[in-house]
Amino acid sequence: MRIAESLSAEVASHQIGVISGLARGIDQAAHRGALFTSFTIAAIAGGIDKPYPQENAALQAQIAKQGVIITESPLGSAPKAIHFPRRNRLIAGLCWGCVVIEAALHSGSLITAQLALNYGKTVFAVPGSPLDPRNRGSNNLLRMGAVFTESAEDILSELPLEPPIKSVDKPITADDFPLFKVESQSPKAVNEDKHATTLEEIILGILSFTPTPIDEIVRSCNVSTAKVLSCLTELELSGRILSQLTGYSLAPH
Repeated sequence: MRIAESLSAEVASHQIGVISGLARGIDQAAHRGALFTSFTIAAIAGGIDKPYPQENAALQAQIAKQGVIITESPLGSAPKAIHFPRRNRLIAGLCWGCVVIEAALHSGSLITAQLALNYGKTVFAVPGSPLDPRNRGSNNLLRMGAVFTESAEDILSELPLEPPIKSVDKPITADDFPLFKVESQSPKAVNEDKHATTLEEIILGILSFTPTPIDEIVRSCNVSTAKVLSCLTELELSGRILSQLTGYSLAPH
């Protein structure tokens, strides 16, 4: 979060806006850093009158005064899991470059990075310890050619004078996310045509009050990563599970 805040503050000091998703943690830090020196754009999943998480209500109000709030959801719409990938599309489409501060192998941040690549944008990644599973996705981006990023200079030197424009002539589907494709499924794999409650029961059976890494949850469910991430978001929104730094855990009753 310190890195996200300092990078955003310095980039914004060059009159370059910072856009993020107003989520808990790194997104919050990025928005706050940008507000120190310039402006920021928050792309949210629900209606403008429905801040999520609720702890971001004051920050969203500040961004509304000093920056921009954007959403595709109408007023009164509570955020749902299906809205978050759409929000990521807005972030990737509006940015000049996508900076990944930290990401597990199946992090939603990698969806934004993949979309940015599809749109012809530059992807940056901050290196992290190989011993920390929260850095595996971002370190893998570096292995795949993302710009090694330790300071704002690493970002500024790569930004174009004008944002690149790449036309999209077909709707975005799961096939546009090769980073998230599941290579194979065992005969015991969950039938993805079944109702989401079946997957919810499996996930709730995997979790405990000790955080379980996302990688382990995905492997145990044996269905597409996008399906698992969507279900995890729904469970978090319903208050049945909690998002922790090291994964997901059951919410105390």
